[in-house]
Amino acid sequence: MTDATPALPDDARTRVEAAAFRRLLSHLNEARPDVQNIDLMILAGFCRNCLGDWYRDAAADEGVSLDKDAAREAVYGMPFAHWKAQHQKTATPEQLAAFEAAQKKHAR
Repeated sequence: MTDATPALPDDARTRVEAAAFRRLLSHLNEARPDVQNIDLMILAGFCRNCLGDWYRDAAADEGVSLDKDAAREAVYGMPFAHWKAQHQKTATPEQLAAFEAAQKKHAR
């Protein structure tokens, strides 16, 4: 945090972070459902499924057990199978090649 960034009390910071996360989900799922997960992976190194994994990990840190499907539903706002049927397209050969190349850059 820089001097220009105001310090927030922990409870306020948690609320602000939660609001920003909800806005990100709304943007990805309502405003931009056309953005494919593979494109997010290529450009950013994460996608909606990653957010679901991170959500599940955070729940586990709080002592709450969520399976992958429940975590993804929390992120997608619906069961993943429904999202996939409504919005996910088959990856093109170009997307797959770009994804493969990006994996080398985003490797942990």
